[in-house]
Order: sequence, then structure tokens, then C-alpha cells
Amino acid sequence: MTTVQDVLDRASVSARDVFGEPCEKDGVVVIPVARVQAGAGSGGGGMNAGSGHGWGIKVEPAGAFVIKNGNAVWRPATNVNKIVTGAFVVGAIAVWRGPKVFKSLGRLFG
Repeated sequence: MTTVQDVLDRASVSARDVFGEPCEKDGVVVIPVARVQAGAGSGGGGMNAGSGHGWGIKVEPAGAFVIKNGNAVWRPATNVNKIVTGAFVVGAIAVWRGPKVFKSLGRLFG
């Protein structure tokens, strides 16, 4: 039978998973960095019930350290999808609530 510890052992994340292999060209070293989130869970039933185990992992680029002439600089990754989604949500709320806000402003200043 699989235990919770077995599931967690398989779900482990190492530093190699977060920091990629350094790349070097023309005296510039780039070390890619990822943001890693992991989780695991387990559940069990009574005498005749089953049990379940599972784990998940989410990895996304966070940025890179750029080392040139002995100086290290952090360059964050830009997630354009998050920016576009955020703008869409703000725009949708403005379209949905805008008429009510303008109506209230009209009563307030009118």
C-alpha cells in the first residue's frame, strides 16, 4: 500500500528543478530561474472503502540572473498572458459597473 510519505518522496523538487543549467556565451553567464509550487495529498476510507493519493506541480519562469564582468543582475520574466488577462478583467468590470458609476456620479454632481 502506498503511504503519504511515498507520495511526498515522489513529489520532491530539487534546486536543479528551480535553477536551470547556466548558459555562457561571450563572457556573459545566464542562470534561468523558475517558480515552483508543489503539493501532495492522501485520503483513506474505512474497512471496505478505498484510498487515494496524488500530487501536483506547477512550474513557471521567474526570470534569470545575468552575470557580466563580475556583476549579477536580476532580470524578471514578463508573463504577457497574466497582463492581458488582468487587463481583460478590469475592462469587463468597467463595462459591467461603469453605467451605474456614471449614473451615481450624475446624481452626485447633477
